Amino acid sequence: MELSITGSSNKMSVSDVVFGREFNQDLVHQVVVAYRNAGRAGTKAQKTRAEVNGTTKKSKKQKGGGARHGALTAPIFVGGGVTFAAKPRSFDQKVNRKMYRAAMAAILSELNRQGRLQVVESFDVAETKTSGLVAKLKGFDLGRRPLIVTEDASEHLYLSARNLPYVEIRDVQGLDPVSLVGADSVLVTADAVKKIEEWLA
Repeated sequence: MELSITGSSNKMSVSDVVFGREFNQDLVHQVVVAYRNAGRAGTKAQKTRAEVNGTTKKSKKQKGGGARHGALTAPIFVGGGVTFAAKPRSFDQKVNRKMYRAAMAAILSELNRQGRLQVVESFDVAETKTSGLVAKLKGFDLGRRPLIVTEDASEHLYLSARNLPYVEIRDVQGLDPVSLVGADSVLVTADAVKKIEEWLA
């Protein structure tokens, strides 16, 4: 298949495996959830009634004082333990390499079908200026949350986008399913497309 290059009459021949793949919602959902879970710390910890610092002596007489209670470390008391206390755990989910690459190709293919993927010959800024990047982005219809993918994101480009809250700059190596799914549209350079093909084909 071929991809049109924005601002040029040329077209780019690309692999159907990467940019013409059928969309698999279940696979994409699984990979996105696994990717996000891998970023979770899983360090939350609470104390059970056995771990709370306090005496386990019976707080009052069994009879004559209303409700019958034992230790003040019980979960019903302020300062007591937590009934189902959270403990450190790993949220990692196993996703093999073949599944991950298939999901990435499915997302890129769907973006292409929806007209949310634009290819350009090159994209960069000459100096670190946010205003310069904003002016350059006005020449493209990218929506509110654009993702710009280059073969090797320059420091000027990265720093220029740092103050723009909804603009993301990624190189091919840093591309991930969450950034692709969350973008209104994706602007990719021709060199980045070739590198993505080598990675996913």
